[in-house]
Order: sequence, then C-alpha cells, then structure tokens
Amino acid sequence: EEALPVVTFGNLMTEGTALSRRGQHDKALGCFNDALKLRAGDKHCLITRSKCFLKLGDTENSLKDAEASLQIDKTFPEGLYQKAETLYTMGDFEFALVFYHRGRRLRPDIHKFQLGINKAEEAIVNCLGNPSAVKLENTEELCFVSRQAERKKDNQQQQNKPAKDQKRTKKQSPKTERQLLGELYADKAYLEKLLKDEDLMQSSTRQGIKVLDLVLDGISYLNHRRDFWQQQKPMYARVYERRLLREGRARDRRRKSSDIGRSIAKDMEDIELCLARGSAEESCRKAERMLRKIQGWTEEEVPNKNELIGNLHSCIGNAHLAMGQMEAALHSHKMDLDFAKKNALTDAVSRALDNIGHVYARIGRFQQAINAWEEKIPLAQSSLEKAWLFHEIGRCYLELDKAEAAQDYGQKSLQSADEEGDVEWQLHATVLVAQAQVKLKDYRSAIMNFERALEKAKLVPSEAAQNGILVALDSVSKSFIAELNKSPKD
Repeated sequence: EEALPVVTFGNLMTEGTALSRRGQHDKALGCFNDALKLRAGDKHCLITRSKCFLKLGDTENSLKDAEASLQIDKTFPEGLYQKAETLYTMGDFEFALVFYHRGRRLRPDIHKFQLGINKAEEAIVNCLGNPSAVKLENTEELCFVSRQAERKKDNQQQQNKPAKDQKRTKKQSPKTERQLLGELYADKAYLEKLLKDEDLMQSSTRQGIKVLDLVLDGISYLNHRRDFWQQQKPMYARVYERRLLREGRARDRRRKSSDIGRSIAKDMEDIELCLARGSAEESCRKAERMLRKIQGWTEEEVPNKNELIGNLHSCIGNAHLAMGQMEAALHSHKMDLDFAKKNALTDAVSRALDNIGHVYARIGRFQQAINAWEEKIPLAQSSLEKAWLFHEIGRCYLELDKAEAAQDYGQKSLQSADEEGDVEWQLHATVLVAQAQVKLKDYRSAIMNFERALEKAKLVPSEAAQNGILVALDSVSKSFIAELNKSPKD
C-alpha cells in the first residue's frame, strides 16, 4: 500500500495562508483549524485564523483568537495589533486606541501601530462631531458612538429633560468637569452664566428660535460630551490634555502631535515604498531630508525622536546597500547601532546588527559578518528568526572553509525551522548541512541530506531548487563512487 503523505503544521499553515491571499477564506479557515489541532495554542496560527475570521465578518471569533494569542504572550505585537484592528472594526474605537498605543510602546519601529492610533483618534473625533453642528432634541432616539452609552438610555432621558429637571440632577464638581471637558469647560461656564439673564432668555432670534432653547441645547451637548468621556476616555488622554493646558499651548502656534505623527508615518511609508519599487536614490534622498527635519523638532513634538532617528539611519543604510555603496551603508547602520545602544532600544540593536552583518557578507568580510550576527543571537525573538540567523552564520563559515562550524550552525538552523514548522527554511538548512558534509568528505551523509532537501523542495514547491539539488546530488554521488573505488575494502 502507498504511504499517505504526511500532513505537518507547516504545510497546513502555508496552504492556509496561500488560500487566504487568494480570497478563499472559508477553505483557509479549515487549514488553520487543522493546524491548531496539531499544535494547540500556537500564537502565530491563532493570529492568522483571527485575520481570516475578520475577513469573513466574524468579529467575535476574531477577537477570541487575538485575545488567546495574548494570553500566551502578553507582549506579542501581532496579537496586540490584531485585537486593536478587530475592536476598531467592531466600532469600539476607544478600546482599539488603547491597544494601538500599547503596541506602539512595545514596538515603536512597527509603523502600523502609529497608523492605527491616527485612524482611531480620527474616528472618535468624527463620531463626536463639531459642537456647533449638533442639534439635540428631546427624543428617546438620542444616541452616541459608545456601545456602553447606548445601553444606558435612562441616563440619556434624564439629560434630555427640561431645565427644571436638570437642576435636580446631581451636578459634577467643577474640577472634574474641567478635566473632562478641557477647553470646552469655559464654554459651558459661559452658557450657564447666560441662563441667569432672564431678559435675554425670553428673547428670540430672527428665525424665531428662542435663545433659551439654543443655550439649553449647548449645555445639553456639553453634558453628554462630559459623560461620554467620563465613561470612555483613557487616563493617558486626560493627563495629556492637562499637560497641554498647564503649558498654555495655543492651537494656531503649535502643531498637534497627531498631525506630526500622521506626517511622520506617511513619510516613512513613502521611504520604504520607494526602496521596494527599486528607487533607492529617491528613498535615500527622502530619508536624509526627513532626518534633518526631525532633528529640528523637540522631544515634546516627537516623543520617540531617538527611535525615529535610528530608524532613518537604517533606511539610509538600506538605500546605500541597494545602490552598491557599501561603505556608506556600513556607516549608516553603525550610526543606527550607536543610537540603539545609547537609548537601550533592544529591537533596534537587533535590527542594526542584522543589517551590519548583511553588508559585511556582501563585501566578503565574512568573519566580521559572523561577529555581528553572533552578537544578535541572544536578541532573536522567534524560532523562525533563529532559523535564518543560524543559516546565514553557517553560510559565512562555509565561505571561510570552516566546514565543521558550518555544519553545526546548519543543524541549529534546521532544529529552529523544525520548531517553527517552516518547510522553506528546513530546505535551506538541510542544503547547508549537506554542502558542509561534502567539504568534510562525508559523502554518505551528504547524499542522505541532499535527498531530504529534494523532498522539501517538492513540498515548497520550487523547481529551481529541485534542479539545483539534483545537480549537487549527482556531483556528490560521483565523488562518493570515486572514493569507494580508491578503497575497495571499505
């Protein structure tokens, strides 16, 4: 009987991801469900399944998977981002904003958290609207953006009662109202002062609207806004507003931090997009221009100024590398490393060491590349990252004709790839081990590993890899036969 093909976690993840990219989310969901049966609680699989649920409109299950990944690892950036995205889709903009901020604090180098903050803040502002454009009516249909506020219609009815009833309701302390309303507190105080002018309250506008009704509408709106933020507004937002009031910032003289953040995120996207499209010179030019701009801003305007400066040095280095300017690339990546170490930014240190290793490897200085990458090993955060890191180190040792060290790192890479269930890196690691064994003249083991690599290449699938392995397998087989002929007894 023919043996059935072995279904692995990595195969199911690869197939599910491919189906999801093609828009076949129902079929992809089946693959992710099967993958979780093989490896229950895998946080990466939970996130991919959460994304799939979100595409299908199942926000409840999407949120469950995102929260499950965070129970495994509270600092998992993809889990924080997916939970924020799901909450945003559900309309819980305030809670989404909390998780966007949490993710940005943990991983300031991931720009999608800043973009999430921007869109969540904009959504909140859009839902609250402009006070001058709001006309509140004494109806039961009055509602707000917050789901929690929607569930409390009794409170809304109380707030919509005439002025006599409003006087009976419990009044907030001036200090609390000032914290909640911010700059609008002065407007509310002014409207309440107008109520005392009885002659004015009895008058009407040219359109026949009573001034009393207009004033009460304004006060009612501000009361609703106060109650909404009391229920929903995060504490960090209140602290930020109080700091702005203490410093006496005027809107027309200072940029809003959200505007600056939005501008920076857009510029960073443009820089990365230019490099991805092959316009390395334009990417480098934009990054250098933005670096000069950020150096002129204060830390109050750009709280993560040092991280951004390091990130821009990294972008400039990558652009120089794409243009073949190796010394300039090396200088920029070393600047990134210095900034990262000076400010104790672990992720940025890891990124800079990675890039420095790549530049050294490109110019043939393999020992310096090994030194940089071996310094990065303790900072690797996942098995997949370790798989390619060990592979690159092993490849450099192979170039230096240190076959034993190359074989050792190849086996480490294979072990990490097996832990992650990644077939592609299993293929690369197995080929590296086989090539090292050829250098060591261990032809029998090399043949076995090339045959294993050939099976991996069929699973990927990669026709080019299969052809390359077949050529290598033929060559090592001939060497093995020649050695056997020299030693008849063996």
